[in-house]
Amino acid sequence: MNYRSFNLRYLLLSVAVALCGAQALAADDLKEDFNPVETGVTSLSIAPDARGASMGDLGAATEPDANSQFWNPSKYAFAYSRGGVSISYTPWLRKLVNDIFLANLSGYWKFGSEENQAVSASLRYFSLGEVTSAAAGDVATTTINPYEMAFDIGYSRKLSEKFSMGIVFRYIYSDLGYNTSDVGDNSTGASAFSADISGYFTTYPIIGQNECQFSWGFDISNIGTKVSYDGGNQPAFLPTNLRLGAMFMFPLADYHTLALSLDLNKLLVPTRPRQKDYTKVVDGVEVPDTEAWDRAYRDWQDMSPITGIFKSFNDAPGGMKEELKEINYSLGAEYSYNQQFFVRAGYYHESQWKGNRQYFGFGAGFSLNVVRLDASYMLATAQTSPLDQTLRFSLTFDMDGLKNLFGGRK
Repeated sequence: MNYRSFNLRYLLLSVAVALCGAQALAADDLKEDFNPVETGVTSLSIAPDARGASMGDLGAATEPDANSQFWNPSKYAFAYSRGGVSISYTPWLRKLVNDIFLANLSGYWKFGSEENQAVSASLRYFSLGEVTSAAAGDVATTTINPYEMAFDIGYSRKLSEKFSMGIVFRYIYSDLGYNTSDVGDNSTGASAFSADISGYFTTYPIIGQNECQFSWGFDISNIGTKVSYDGGNQPAFLPTNLRLGAMFMFPLADYHTLALSLDLNKLLVPTRPRQKDYTKVVDGVEVPDTEAWDRAYRDWQDMSPITGIFKSFNDAPGGMKEELKEINYSLGAEYSYNQQFFVRAGYYHESQWKGNRQYFGFGAGFSLNVVRLDASYMLATAQTSPLDQTLRFSLTFDMDGLKNLFGGRK
């Protein structure tokens, strides 16, 4: 029996995330101005670890850890330990369903005579749970398990005592679990390749009688091919993203430090043309200009990812005012006692016209010589947000600590 299975859950969840912003706009009769940047494989933008999430989804310039692969892999060259591995787990959209999750494994190893280089890797797996496919008449026929995954490897190196750079190569696979034709075509998976380029600067200024730390960093992630589920007829841009961040850490007292951080993010993806923005005057009446919109849509659809990166800075229908609304920001703080106990908090803000994701993050961590456990909790400012009450857990193992347990450092 030939049928087309439709991933209804994925569609509903995607719409629910978007509607958390559209609902706020409806109250002000501004729904027509809701214009988020559209991408494929959106799970690549989900923060994988509890530490970064608890500070409002930031990490471009924070202290290096085993999860720096997502935030800024060039930080690995400045890591204190020679190696580390982290496992993270996030139950996703748990207010709606209970079987969607993101699992992430990442790690690094420093090498060289001065240990100024590092190799790193990560594997992330985003499961959309179990979905029932239906044939005509809504008769249940089978179940599918849509998922998205990515594997990457990276290399970072100190270029000076204060600055490092890094590069990451990534393979992406997305299988949303629905057929693309009515003739039994089951080739639903889509593959893509991308790369990240990053940099990190850190210095230790003396302010008063205290040694502080100031860092800044950048990461341009997911520069790569488009992804398509129908043989290239409707390709989607990857979530290419520019992240800029700064961090200032200062001592409060002996063994007590406080770090304040700021991250700015902008998707380097061209905005999809809206039909409402293309009109013409006929007999003194303004009517939709379908031909002009069709040309603009085809140009957008055929645009290369590299061209799209440069186009993304000046293509918003509302001009520079709307471009600025595409910049999301995160503010976060991390208190540390003797690098063993941590308390964190932060805030993430996205314009209501570009998605309306606005939430607070809270978290804590506890570190021993070998292992560190971190947890975070997300509290959305909109009661209707499906992202509200999101939990994350990360377990990190320090490879130097493990080597010391089993015979000492070589």
